[in-house]
Amino acid sequence: MKTLFLALISLLLTTQLAVADVVGRWQTIDDETGQAKSIVEIYEQGGKYYGRVVDLLMKPDDTVCDACPGDRKGQKIVGMNIVTNMVKKGDIYEGGQILDPAKGKVYDCKMWLEDGNLKVRGYLGFFYRTQTWYPAK
Repeated sequence: MKTLFLALISLLLTTQLAVADVVGRWQTIDDETGQAKSIVEIYEQGGKYYGRVVDLLMKPDDTVCDACPGDRKGQKIVGMNIVTNMVKKGDIYEGGQILDPAKGKVYDCKMWLEDGNLKVRGYLGFFYRTQTWYPAK
């Protein structure tokens, strides 16, 4: 009985960790300078995953997105969702989009965990770029 109880607890904890694997705060790195750029918080809402900027590390937090398309133009980057509508399929999160506020471009997106870091890939047709985001402290 004790073994069964411990097995159930272990299963529940494993399941809980698997559900929340990308949820949390991630530090992004600037592709050109290699410096820490921002903190993005990934969260789940209604079965989909989103990512909002919670801190800018290279610019003031009141920086607005001048290059952003549509209703995001002129809005503060901090608080803005830059990852939207991601759906978990196995170990991959896909089907959503990611916004690059610096360039104002929106890309199809895929994310997955690798060695404790988050790999984030933005697609534009057949072309793509992959970034590594690190757990924020």
